[in-house]
Amino acid sequence: QVQLVESGGGSVQSGGSLRLSCSSSVHVPILGWFRQFPGKRRELVALKSSSGTTNSAASLSGRFTLSRDDTKNTVYLQMNNLQSGDTAVYYCNARTEWHLDDPDFGSWGPGLRVTVSS
Repeated sequence: QVQLVESGGGSVQSGGSLRLSCSSSVHVPILGWFRQFPGKRRELVALKSSSGTTNSAASLSGRFTLSRDDTKNTVYLQMNNLQSGDTAVYYCNARTEWHLDDPDFGSWGPGLRVTVSS
């Protein structure tokens, strides 16, 4: 059973930055983040494989960057120029395969609340 430990959420003003971290108890092929708005299903932010392939939401490119450190089984989501529309709960996700059509696939962290105030 994969254990995922998340850190870095919180509150920030519009235009600010946050960095989310997710550490896995074991090496996983694919690791990254989803986010969930109230009343909505989780949606992809970014996932990165150990080989370096990244799948991410096109709408977030240029503001959000996912990096991975396999020596620590950890991914980092750098979020810049945050806007109120980024306010959501962010979940770390570990996958053995991509299955991008399935937003519920894999193992999940407990979630981090990110609040952006204008």
